[in-house]
Amino acid sequence: MATVAIVYFSGSGHTQLVAEAVANGVRQVSGAEATLLRITGSQIVEGRWQDDATLAVLTAADAIIFGSPTYMGGVAGQFKTFLDAASGIWFQQGWKNKLAGGFTHSGSLSGDKQGTLIYLSIHAAQHGMIWVGPADLPSHYVGKTDGVNRLGAFLGVMGQSPMSMNGDPAALDAGDRLSAEQYGQRIAELAYAFKPVAVAA
Repeated sequence: MATVAIVYFSGSGHTQLVAEAVANGVRQVSGAEATLLRITGSQIVEGRWQDDATLAVLTAADAIIFGSPTYMGGVAGQFKTFLDAASGIWFQQGWKNKLAGGFTHSGSLSGDKQGTLIYLSIHAAQHGMIWVGPADLPSHYVGKTDGVNRLGAFLGVMGQSPMSMNGDPAALDAGDRLSAEQYGQRIAELAYAFKPVAVAA
């Protein structure tokens, strides 16, 4: 079995839809298990994120996929407190050699989402993790109309939806959903390939 943990923050629900699509992609791989871990404000006590149970699930996983909306050109503050709290794991190199990936979402076509993905990949690199990109050509480059990688992201998955107004429920572009599903599937398949092989004594 390959286990993939998807840890994310979602303010208005859009990033949660991306996270769920990534999990659906993981589950398309036979025997792969996806665990969704949502970062919430209640986990932040006096400015510091605290949730040992979540960290334990992440440490046990074969791969970790990080997700945050892009706010003001970077990760959400709530997600940053979680990343900072993982410094104890960094010191013990608890996530070293795990697969890692990331996704983000914003209301603008650009929204400086690249900044968020760069931050997430640097965080993974500091942990000694192995970063995995989507590896999907934009669909319009290859004569397809499914909208896969319509925003041209190669470091991670980018999603974009108009801001929800008047209490409208969060929605996700069909191409972004498919991009996220294929990304989850790719990482789950690689998690199998990278699993250590037991050697007989």
